[in-house]
Amino acid sequence: MYDRRYMPLFLDLSSQKVVIFGAGNVGQRKASLFYKFAEVTIISEEFSEDILAMYESNKIDIVQINIREISSDMIRNYLDGAFLAIPATSDRDLNLKIHLIASDMDIFVNSVDSRGDVIVPSVIKRGPVTIGISTLGHSPALSKYTRIKLEHTITPEYGKMAYLQDELRTELKKHIADQSLRRQILWKVLDRREIWDAFEESYEKAYNIAYDIMLEQIENSADEDSKEQRDHCSNNGG
Repeated sequence: MYDRRYMPLFLDLSSQKVVIFGAGNVGQRKASLFYKFAEVTIISEEFSEDILAMYESNKIDIVQINIREISSDMIRNYLDGAFLAIPATSDRDLNLKIHLIASDMDIFVNSVDSRGDVIVPSVIKRGPVTIGISTLGHSPALSKYTRIKLEHTITPEYGKMAYLQDELRTELKKHIADQSLRRQILWKVLDRREIWDAFEESYEKAYNIAYDIMLEQIENSADEDSKEQRDHCSNNGG
């Protein structure tokens, strides 16, 4: 049955604080993911060489404490101002404690032991084209399997097409006021196999083919507008 609690959503976390408790394999994996998007602090007693390398590169902050003896007040202090908490220790009871405190502070939780407020999907990224896949915790293996299947279909050319479409949209807005007509032209570009094939040679070649199609459509639109104006004048005795 469909779980209506979770809404697929892309967020800008560039100015948000993410706090990870625990620096084992899971904590390290979470840090490696989130530091690209947010301000990450990872709290643990020990840190791997990879985590220390991220810290020394100013990608994350670390707090070294005996996490097994962390108090509720300390947890609250570390979570102050956080957007997302990730309890990733090897102690399930401690993870639950962190989860409950974070929830009480109205902080989102990405839980490694159970489903929290935030589920991190399996991701396919091709330039600006980003696809998130999740089974909402029912089967992580199926999420990975689906991603592997789709990676063969969603090729790197999709990212190039996204940039090309953005350029064409900007140009079309200068010449065509009709939004539906702009959409039709952009769809014609998407539907031309030769453009997709041209990406394999170069972006410039694909762009030139698409640009020629766009110019042809703009000229056709201008001709139709002129014809309509002439017909209108003729019908009105002009």
